[in-house]
Amino acid sequence: MLLKEAQAQVDQWIKTHGVRYFNELTNLAILTEEVGELARIMARRYGEQSEKESDKGKELEDEMADVLWVLICLANQTGVDLTKAFKKNIEKKTQRDKDRHHKNPKLK
Repeated sequence: MLLKEAQAQVDQWIKTHGVRYFNELTNLAILTEEVGELARIMARRYGEQSEKESDKGKELEDEMADVLWVLICLANQTGVDLTKAFKKNIEKKTQRDKDRHHKNPKLK
């Protein structure tokens, strides 16, 4: 699925099952909350914190999908074409960082 298709699918879901998009600031707060939930799982499964019993049933992929969902909502609301933006971002990173990481002694 392309990002453009994901944006259309989220928009259709909102129009079919939701009443409307939450406003942009509410969605930004929700995005922050979802990133926090993802960070909690990452810190406990891959970091040094021990996993709490209440976190053991949480699925990493579901938390990542929640983050993606809200990000797509924000893109739809603000008129951002994520396919175009992502392509442009890769080009920017490629130009800026094409040699940077290879020259970084910390990564060897």
